Amino acid sequence: MQHRTLGKTGFSISEISLGTWQVGGKWGDPFSHDNADRILNTAVDAGINFIDTADVYGDGESEKAVGRLVQSRSERIYVATKCGRRLQPHTSEAYQPAVLRKFVDDSLRNMGLDTLDLIQLHCPPTDVFYRPEIFEVFDRLKDEGKIQHLGVSVEKVEEGLKAIEFPNVTTVQIIFNMFRQRPAELFFSEAQRRNVGVIVRVPLASGLLTGKFDRNTTFSKEDHRNFNRDGAGFDKGETFSGVDYETGLAAVDELRQIFPGDANLAPDALRWILTFDAVSCIIPGASKPEHLTSNLQAAERPAPTPDQLAAVKAVYEERIKKTVHYLW
Repeated sequence: MQHRTLGKTGFSISEISLGTWQVGGKWGDPFSHDNADRILNTAVDAGINFIDTADVYGDGESEKAVGRLVQSRSERIYVATKCGRRLQPHTSEAYQPAVLRKFVDDSLRNMGLDTLDLIQLHCPPTDVFYRPEIFEVFDRLKDEGKIQHLGVSVEKVEEGLKAIEFPNVTTVQIIFNMFRQRPAELFFSEAQRRNVGVIVRVPLASGLLTGKFDRNTTFSKEDHRNFNRDGAGFDKGETFSGVDYETGLAAVDELRQIFPGDANLAPDALRWILTFDAVSCIIPGASKPEHLTSNLQAAERPAPTPDQLAAVKAVYEERIKKTVHYLW
């Protein structure tokens, strides 16, 4: 496993890490601690040392599973969690220092930890990024030893650029993949200039970039890939990266021709992301250990050739860009 430095945190983390939105079961299914334990321990056994979770994943059960893992292993495992999405309604006005303090305390209790390596605001409304008092409270929490570092998870490039103006923001988690290439235009260079770590989420466009879906694939009623394609539950950019499903399938068919010889496109899609030096790590999810094994194959893939990079760019420009580029 190769490691990269997570910006100003100084943490040396596995470039292929683990996101835990799906850990414990498929999206929409009840949380399974047995399954979560298998996935998490498989990840650490494979050399992953950075795990991203959130207080809303499994209504706190994901945090509990991650905390149990950290306490049961001797390896240094860096834990990132997120807060804010529990607010109802999820508005800028609902973000208040006292509420955020409580969220941090709740996460510490869920995981049984004394301090959080990284706490991230969880895709707050854009207006929050223009409220310095929200960012200042995390300086106090750091002074108290409850957190080590602050990061943000964002929906839009605009939000990422605004967030890194705050000196205590050490990381930005953002969607970036073959179907969402805008961050590479300006945000990556600005993040590097400010020594901000970049955590790439949704690297496989909710599984669309695995190449395993087709027009007959169905998703359960509670799976966001079924109900959120038009943003009924949350930002539609989180589902298939905002790409129309049929359009995405057609683009995947073209990507298969660029990376022939393997039915599973996921390792090549992940390896493509790692060609960008600004990326600190990618956090593909896994609902079972086999998905994790597939993702880890990216570490064994050769870097894409210049011709392959140009071809991926052409697919994006011709098939995808006009529908997603300017929205996020």
